[in-house]
Amino acid sequence: MIAPALLDRARIVAGPEVGEAAVRGLAAATGRPVERGPVEGPFVYVGASLPDAVRGADLVWFHSVNAGTDALLRSGTWPDGVPLTRTVGRMGERIAQYVLGWVLAECQSVPEFAAQHARAEWRRIDSELVAGQTAVVHGIGRIGSAVATLLGACGIRTVAAARTPRPVPPGFDAVVPADEPVAARWVVAALPLTGATTGYFGADRFAAMGGATFLNVGRGATVDLGALEGALRSGAVGRAVLDVLADEPAVPGDACWRLPRTVVTSHSAGITADEDIVTDFAACLRELSAGRVPALTVDTGRGY
Repeated sequence: MIAPALLDRARIVAGPEVGEAAVRGLAAATGRPVERGPVEGPFVYVGASLPDAVRGADLVWFHSVNAGTDALLRSGTWPDGVPLTRTVGRMGERIAQYVLGWVLAECQSVPEFAAQHARAEWRRIDSELVAGQTAVVHGIGRIGSAVATLLGACGIRTVAAARTPRPVPPGFDAVVPADEPVAARWVVAALPLTGATTGYFGADRFAAMGGATFLNVGRGATVDLGALEGALRSGAVGRAVLDVLADEPAVPGDACWRLPRTVVTSHSAGITADEDIVTDFAACLRELSAGRVPALTVDTGRGY
């Protein structure tokens, strides 16, 4: 834990990824100037990556402008004693609306009607009600719970797929072991990327989906893309919506563009706004100044 006196005199440094609007917001929220580049003396760093130039002993706290911190922890050596916090903001709300949008589009046959329009074809297609159908969510933290809450408000039964035993999480109707098959219309992936989740969605897990639509709003490397292609071609997965990929951005010749019945979006489901960075940084600063561990602290050992 940072000594409050040290935090009070620490300078605030913003990385190149932090825009000027966010810099002005950080300065206004904290009452301190926000500097660019390495500085002397104790400092707090706000950014998306940890440059070697700021890894020294003067770094007292790192606040990530992103919710996912796997890239920061990829080297496996986080500086001892340096808290890592992250920006979540309204990401759960944004991602939940993204998922609901695709769920409703599927039940209202939006892709089919768009294709008919392109052919100047008039043909009725029955719609479906979402109420009473089931969605399984893998990754049941802040984002997964937000997805479940919004889907549940539409009458969808939400099931949490948990890798460890636990009570039913907030926003969900039930919890099951992650490997237990569930008859579901939608399977939502909202997992962080760790050693345990890399390639988590492989051939066996896809084979058990029973034709469900698969939506990935977590991390791209949790999915074996070859296994997904096989499941789409066999019908084990009915459709796929992928907001994240292991390698981004996807170039025109990438295999993802050739997946059947799949839509790839440009890692856009939960874009972080400047106000999210400012709000979450200020909240973490208040907690650290009071000697408390912020709720947005990352367990650097677990990776989330």
